[in-house]
Amino acid sequence: MSEQVRVRFPPSPTGYLHIGGARTAIFNWLFARKHGGTLILRIEDTDAERSTEESIRGIIEGLEWLGIDWDEGPYFQTEFAADHIAAAEKLLAEGKAYKCFCSKEELEARRQAALAAKKSQVGYDGKCRDLSPEEAARLEAEGRPYVVRFKTPRDGEVGYEDRVLGKISRPAAEIEDFVIVRSNGKPLYLLCNVVDDIRDRITHIIRGQDHMTNTLRQVLLYQALGARVPVFAHMPLTLDLKKAKISKRSHGEIVAVQFYRDHGFIPWALVNFLVLLGWNPGDDREIFSKEELIQAFSLERINRSNSIFNYRKGDAKFFTDPKAISINAHYLRTMPVEEIAALVKKELEREGLWDPAYDGEKKDWFLRTVDMLRERFHTTRDFVTAGRAFFSDDFEIDEKALKKNVLKHPGLKEWLPMLADRLEAEAVITPERAEAVAKGLAEELGIKPGIPLNAARALITGQIKGPSMFELFAHFDRATVLERLRRIGEIFGETA
Repeated sequence: MSEQVRVRFPPSPTGYLHIGGARTAIFNWLFARKHGGTLILRIEDTDAERSTEESIRGIIEGLEWLGIDWDEGPYFQTEFAADHIAAAEKLLAEGKAYKCFCSKEELEARRQAALAAKKSQVGYDGKCRDLSPEEAARLEAEGRPYVVRFKTPRDGEVGYEDRVLGKISRPAAEIEDFVIVRSNGKPLYLLCNVVDDIRDRITHIIRGQDHMTNTLRQVLLYQALGARVPVFAHMPLTLDLKKAKISKRSHGEIVAVQFYRDHGFIPWALVNFLVLLGWNPGDDREIFSKEELIQAFSLERINRSNSIFNYRKGDAKFFTDPKAISINAHYLRTMPVEEIAALVKKELEREGLWDPAYDGEKKDWFLRTVDMLRERFHTTRDFVTAGRAFFSDDFEIDEKALKKNVLKHPGLKEWLPMLADRLEAEAVITPERAEAVAKGLAEELGIKPGIPLNAARALITGQIKGPSMFELFAHFDRATVLERLRRIGEIFGETA
């Protein structure tokens, strides 16, 4: 690519960073990094009523958490209001735009009349398009409010070559003269966006297909302002299982980047997942390092068809798209344990479970715990939910484990204290000695070893499944193992 690539991510600060917006940012970031280009962060904050400082912070924090860095900005659209007004005035002066004095009521009456007459076009009919300068000046002098409309060409085609969808074109006459400045004097997003792209020297515009309704009109504005039209690449939309567009309003927090951060996702795992919603490498790969993804990415591999976000709700294990969970679990289980431990530390700190000794004399134990548990966990959040018993005495026993493996066997009130006594007598509790003690006791009692071992798991870890109990007897400190085994009487007492 001969010219310097310049792309932008221009979110509106009207809420949290949506996963669709994040995917747009990621695609632009990948393209810029692939071609040694520049990514600009531009906050389009012209909607003063809906734009908030909190949303701006949320967008920036979301991008930073994902690891999506930008090269220029953040710029704020409102800072360039003078540029937008100057562009509108230029178009007016050159006869490429005009003042329209039609009221909303007049426009609606004419629209209804066009519908009744079954006309093919029922949009704006161009009534003020050819007002003489004198007539326009008279109406303005009377105090009549007006908007500024772009004067769309009456003949020829308007089009562009989309890097994803191919040739897009339409007869210019089918595009009505559209508003570029409101009656309050504020330019519309349509014009502001183009003016900003021209000023920022944007070469490629990578965005969702929901923006395509604006693209042909923006092409006309680029041309009218004497600027080169950027290359467009419109990405497919992300839909839910009912083929409805994923949105903040309809789907709530589960489509927010912050939701994934707060539920224990690894940042790059979410990036990896979002890229696959609308792009493919041309083979069956699903896991990419940052370098591999940058190298593999191309606009030509963006899918034309919409992607499906397998949105689920109410499932404790798969609270979102199963592929997202699977990809996150892959990173959780394969990244260097020290990196995962750093993420687990943040979870423990947030829950008030962090012990400074995990950075000191208990560091080896902490790393071994993380390494042991991550083989069965899906997110770092699991370490403070399913894995809570490893870091605190304040944990709940899984209801299924309690009913199936404890309460069904009243004899455990005697058997588990006996197991505790025999383990206490061991000089050192190793997995091998724990196995010998547990199996020897079961044989003496004439019961299956699984009965005391499954109950021990419930009392020691709170869970119904997990690592080998023989390993766990050796992993936990002796006092913890003995105290939790001897708690069996309390459990039967509480449920009596």
